[in-house]
Amino acid sequence: MTNIIKKSGQKIAKRASRFSRKASETGKEHVRENLINRISHIRDVRLLVLEWSLLVLVVILLASVQSFWYSDSYSVSSFKTGGTYIEGALGKVNSLNPLFASTNSEKTLSKLLFSTLMENDFSGHVGAGLARYIRSNDAGDSWAIMLRDNLKWSDGEPLTNEDILFTVDLIQNPKVSSNYSQILSGVEVSESATGEIVFKLSASYADFDTVLNFPILPKHVLADTDPALLLESDFSKKPVSSGAFSFNATQTIGSEGESVVYLIANENYYKGKPFLVNFAIHAFLDKEAIITAINSGTITATAELSSKDGEKITSKSVNELQTTVNSGAFAFLNTKSQLLSNVEVRRAIQKGIDVQKIRENAKSSIPLNHPILHSQVDSLNWQKLPDLDVDSAKEAINKAGINSESEPLSIVTINEGNLPEVAESLSEQLRELGFNVNMIAYDYSQEFISNVINTRSYDIFVYEVELGPVPELFSYYHSSQTGSSGLNFSNYNNTITDDIILASRETTDQTLRNAKFESFIKNWISDVPAIALYQPTTSYFYNKSVRTFSEDLDLVVQTDRFDDVIYWATEKTSLNRTP
Repeated sequence: MTNIIKKSGQKIAKRASRFSRKASETGKEHVRENLINRISHIRDVRLLVLEWSLLVLVVILLASVQSFWYSDSYSVSSFKTGGTYIEGALGKVNSLNPLFASTNSEKTLSKLLFSTLMENDFSGHVGAGLARYIRSNDAGDSWAIMLRDNLKWSDGEPLTNEDILFTVDLIQNPKVSSNYSQILSGVEVSESATGEIVFKLSASYADFDTVLNFPILPKHVLADTDPALLLESDFSKKPVSSGAFSFNATQTIGSEGESVVYLIANENYYKGKPFLVNFAIHAFLDKEAIITAINSGTITATAELSSKDGEKITSKSVNELQTTVNSGAFAFLNTKSQLLSNVEVRRAIQKGIDVQKIRENAKSSIPLNHPILHSQVDSLNWQKLPDLDVDSAKEAINKAGINSESEPLSIVTINEGNLPEVAESLSEQLRELGFNVNMIAYDYSQEFISNVINTRSYDIFVYEVELGPVPELFSYYHSSQTGSSGLNFSNYNNTITDDIILASRETTDQTLRNAKFESFIKNWISDVPAIALYQPTTSYFYNKSVRTFSEDLDLVVQTDRFDDVIYWATEKTSLNRTP
């Protein structure tokens, strides 16, 4: 049986071998006949071969383009976590303690490093910050806040009511001399049995929630620090913070005070960890250096340049974002000066000045006719200003014994933005009305504040002031603010107007408040302590490749741009789009 199987296997193997040799010979013959022997004929069909080769290449190319095209349609570029954002700011960084922030650089760092109980929301109105809620009693003389849950400092320690009470005590301590001491003067603060922080006021104040924007300091770090030495403490150089970023390091550049403060994302920030890993504030000493830095790409962005400065931005990778802030430019008329103490003269100026012509010197500004913004109140019966009447104004000024030979009318302003051009335009019109005018534009400095502003050494002061989220009348027009520490630049004193201002602060009924606002505007127009010029816009120059603050964000002050800083980004990635 074994022999039979063996013989059968041998026969099969021989057949397979013969078939293989025959197939090989047949294949070779086929290749020889149909390929090798025909190579010589390629010359005759070379054009056809070339056409087919090109067709194959075109098909491959179209397939590749289609693949790239479709891949682009289902992918999208998106910002991702990571990167560094460097913003140029103006002024030295003398301290990182927010209670003493005075320069723009220090105020910017304060906003990035420290949170507040209240912060302005996206619509430019009062909103909650560290506080879960802010509420008052019906009289408006007692305000209560409740902190959000699970708040932490950048070092991981809990942020509690103890920190709020500690901070208020520091602000009210005369040894500290904080920038916020005046807003909490006479206010009693305590913790209730329900865990609320209660602020008891000496008088009703319907807008007290607007002053709760002071930064909170950590008690567990500063409890043993002498308040008198707070500014010189280590905390003022390397603070523990509660904002979107925490301190990392400071680099000093040169010997004049220029520096860079490096920050890192705060994982404990109550709004969430930022996209950016690092944020740096480059503190410059002058605007020209900022312009050079933004052009060279040394910094990512800056809020220190005006639209007029934009003419010097030569880099094509830089965009300008313009937005309004709750500020107003006014010509404050010193009611105590020799030339302007006569209300008829001030009214003549009001009638004789073509404000629209002055506004032409303020690029991208918005007309402003009153000391209250339309965005601050729902509706008012806005009283109309007197019509332009140059002849009548000249007659009144001449009747008052004023002419081009009289004592010069002093107009002062500062070398910022469009203010010098605006002040010069005002000066020219006043000369045409018959005044002998002397206009000076000062550099903003402590000397200017002490020798000009505090002493009210001017007849007219052309200046931009912050108007806040709600009408700010007390600071600029109440007689108690005429001193060197106040902001009543007009030295305005009207007892009836004082009563109206206080009444508007004390009532929480918006209908009654609006009535008081209308009464104030009527007196303001009649007494002419100031002439409203325009609402300025602010310019933010930034690199096109980054994501900065939303254009939908309504800014009350410039630093409100950081309200959505957790979404700012510098690095991108490609993501597949969901079908």
